[in-house]
Amino acid sequence: MAQAPLLQLSGISLTFGGDPVFAGLDMVIQPGDRVALVGRNGSGKSTLMKIMAGLAEADRGTRALSPGVSVGYMEQDPDFSGFATLGAYATQALDPAEHYKVEMAAEGLDFDPALDPALASGGERRRAALAKLLAEAPELMLLDEPTNHLDISAIGWLEARLRETRAAFVLISHDRAFLRALSRATLWVDRGQVRRREAGFDGFEDWRDKIWSEEDDARHKLNRKIKAEARWAVEGISARRKRNQGRVRALAALRDERAGQIRRQGVAAMALETAAPSGKLVAELEGVNKAYDGRVILRDFSLRVMRGERVAFVGPNGVGKTTLLRLITGSEDPDSGTIRRGTNLEMAVFDQSRAQLDPNASLWENLTGDPLMRVSGQADQVMVRGTPKHVVGYLKEFLFDEAQARAPVRSLSGGEKARLLLARIMAQPANLLVLDEPTNDLDVETLDLLQDLLGDFDGTVLLVSHDRDFIDRVASTTLVFDGDGQVTAYAGGWSDYLAQRPDSAPVAGATTPAARGSEKGKPRAKQAQSKPALSYTEAHRLEKLPAEIARLEAEIAKLAELLSDPALFTREPVKFRKATEALSERQAKLAAAEEDWLALAEKAEG
Repeated sequence: MAQAPLLQLSGISLTFGGDPVFAGLDMVIQPGDRVALVGRNGSGKSTLMKIMAGLAEADRGTRALSPGVSVGYMEQDPDFSGFATLGAYATQALDPAEHYKVEMAAEGLDFDPALDPALASGGERRRAALAKLLAEAPELMLLDEPTNHLDISAIGWLEARLRETRAAFVLISHDRAFLRALSRATLWVDRGQVRRREAGFDGFEDWRDKIWSEEDDARHKLNRKIKAEARWAVEGISARRKRNQGRVRALAALRDERAGQIRRQGVAAMALETAAPSGKLVAELEGVNKAYDGRVILRDFSLRVMRGERVAFVGPNGVGKTTLLRLITGSEDPDSGTIRRGTNLEMAVFDQSRAQLDPNASLWENLTGDPLMRVSGQADQVMVRGTPKHVVGYLKEFLFDEAQARAPVRSLSGGEKARLLLARIMAQPANLLVLDEPTNDLDVETLDLLQDLLGDFDGTVLLVSHDRDFIDRVASTTLVFDGDGQVTAYAGGWSDYLAQRPDSAPVAGATTPAARGSEKGKPRAKQAQSKPALSYTEAHRLEKLPAEIARLEAEIAKLAELLSDPALFTREPVKFRKATEALSERQAKLAAAEEDWLALAEKAEG
């Protein structure tokens, strides 16, 4: 007997400010679903999740929750009002005998339950909200950007917990590696529609691009048909005394159809202009030591950064990644050791706290108030890479509409604040980009564009990020912090680090000090060497395959049992045909999965 769905939305319609967010939306969440909820920033993902959680009312439609099903929702900005500690917030719905579950989650997510929420960072508050959700263990978990502000170690811990859970969950995230590892189905929110694909996030972009291509073909055919009908309306009438009113009405209907089509939002018109080249040497650190309140940040650290390198900084939160950035750029001094910086450096900085943005000022004021962007005597102009532009026109290039130009920055979403900060730093030529957590809140399309821009950038990039996929795509060198003042450099990105690291080294960092090599007598961080191993993607695939094989075998057994009924073909021919097709499909998938497992297991052993 088929299981009842956990949650069903039927005919959901919602409008904000005259623009429909959703119209006639239908969707179902089944037991055991592991769904990636994806879409552009501002497409309505968080709004849809709040409707699913029962925290937002739709204008029309129904939300049906199966009897006895509990739903847990982790929002982006949880409210800690009235709670003295993070732990008190996380345990609010638990029996005292179950408080240990929060303690376990706090250890895995690395936060202090005794911390006052008023003194906690955004990342610590988010960790507490995650601990609350995981400890309560509802049948359906709704997680809105759970990986934002988490370090790679905490992301790995959360990934493992969600992989083990028997609960259904829906994830909003722009972390490709996280979505690929966990999702089995994909919900795509696009221009008020929600499409479901019965496959995980891997392959989503090909599916999306195919749909867009089909839309473009259909639009092109419609335009050609309208053009042909319009020509007939003008020229064909000369051969007739009486106009064919049916074709005239059909032409009007075609034009209405075209007018009703919702155009896709383009990507931000981001661009980077490289300033005059810096010197070949960007920065050289030798024997640098740094500590705060007795806690060692860097111990006898040496590094050389050359022009054109893309250096990623990886490690747990609070381990010293941002401190090293400040030492390299000169905004902070070491306790001991020497730092030499190159010549002709033109620097642009993206800071994770968005401190360069005034939250109470408007978008307009944040751009025109920047001394580097101000155009003398022109209150409505900004200087963009040497050319004056109207402030609204420049904001539109970053997907802001005219109505937002006078709105305060505090009203923006996280992704919109990130785009505004990118608009500021991209207005001026630079040859050194310092990017501290640039991927937080950005949607997949904007991340793709940023990655392409960094790939074409002729200068040097220093990057702090916990996005493993983005690091893989961008970094030429990865510096791994182990939390004890020791840093090791690995050639390549995150997957390369996993392949090169010593077998005994923890994934979150390295255990050996940053040894110094020499190039013409100059110290440089040591490149770790190790025998080749499975890549991160391959190792994850090998780990997932046994469960996938078991699932396919169970599905094949059920289908075979169904088809064993000799009367099924006569009684329900459609059901027989579908079951036969499903059996063939799963048998093919099982054969492919078994071949993958054999190949990867052999590679791992070799």
